[in-house]
Amino acid sequence: MNIQIIVGSIREGRVAIKVAEWLHKEINKLEFNTLNVEIVDLKEWDLPFFAGKNSPASGIYDQPKQQEWAKKVASGDAFIFITPEYNHGYSPVLKNAIDYVYKEWQSKPAAFVSYGGTNGSRSIDQIKQVCAFIGMVDSNAVIEIRDIGQRGKAEIFKGNEFDQKAVKSVVNKLIQYANV
Repeated sequence: MNIQIIVGSIREGRVAIKVAEWLHKEINKLEFNTLNVEIVDLKEWDLPFFAGKNSPASGIYDQPKQQEWAKKVASGDAFIFITPEYNHGYSPVLKNAIDYVYKEWQSKPAAFVSYGGTNGSRSIDQIKQVCAFIGMVDSNAVIEIRDIGQRGKAEIFKGNEFDQKAVKSVVNKLIQYANV
């Protein structure tokens, strides 16, 4: 099973990449021999704002970057979206990445990791609505990271006991929903 950890922030000094690296290590510690876990960093993908003439729901991908992104998303069996909370919502770069393609997300389970105001709960509420609309499966797997202001300053993010416990639950739920 291929799990993609989608890093939904591109800002300088972002915490999301630190959280993604921590999450990747924690999942690998679980020693699931059937998992391939990959960090997909939207900063590296540098997707321009979608401006194509065809709606992604049409399945007509006429832009080279859109075609590449479709292949990347299609190669994932499940997704963990990491997003900061910006103004009570999730990041615009993540919204753009989701909106870039359509059918490649469908019927695949999603989990969510967030931080910021209210520990990211409002951003998770919003992204769940979008994911449900495009046909993703809500695994009900969530990690809301507390105290990110302090914990995010370190060179390497370290989850606390609650975060670490939640990782196993996230992975188990993704496996459960991917095999439905």
